[in-house]
Amino acid sequence: MTGEQVATFNRCIAVGGVALFATDTVYGLATAPGSRLGVRRLYALKERPPDRAAAVMFFDLGLAVEALPELGSRTRTALKRLLPGAITVLLPNPARRFPLACAAEPERLGLRVPALTGELAPLAAVCRPVLQSSANRSGGPDARRLTDVEPDIRAGVDLQLDGGELPGTHSTVLDLTTYEDGGAATVVRAGAVPAAAVAAALA
Repeated sequence: MTGEQVATFNRCIAVGGVALFATDTVYGLATAPGSRLGVRRLYALKERPPDRAAAVMFFDLGLAVEALPELGSRTRTALKRLLPGAITVLLPNPARRFPLACAAEPERLGLRVPALTGELAPLAAVCRPVLQSSANRSGGPDARRLTDVEPDIRAGVDLQLDGGELPGTHSTVLDLTTYEDGGAATVVRAGAVPAAAVAAALA
């Protein structure tokens, strides 16, 4: 993955295009979180029900925290301990930011900040958030290689970024929606980061 390719990715997202790209877990689809057309196209490619939420991915943790000023200090500390990494964090969203990503749950937001090492390092230049979901049919197997993505999904996107072979295990989903007020950090989907590692990071 080159800097020029990442610049093209930035431009694609800026105009509401749909991109197929590599993350630190599996291949994903991305579009601008405020583009209704882009989100409709992404969901249609995945055959994903429109009431199901997606995640918003930032490529820099500092930008993510700045974009969510309502987060309390305890939650911010947790994010700094957990991210970047292969975790999708569910957060309270009282300001109802990124409504297209939240779908039927406007006061809860899924956040991803991937670890950008090796082949993925150029993605650190992406300066905008994206609405992101895995590049598969809803409920289907995750794609570890670009060639694992179904041909009609590949044909339906505006840009493909090949990041080589990926780990192939989806992100762990961690619910922090009540964490600020003394609630638990609850793993709601097992994934790339074991529950024991999550607990150790937050201890």
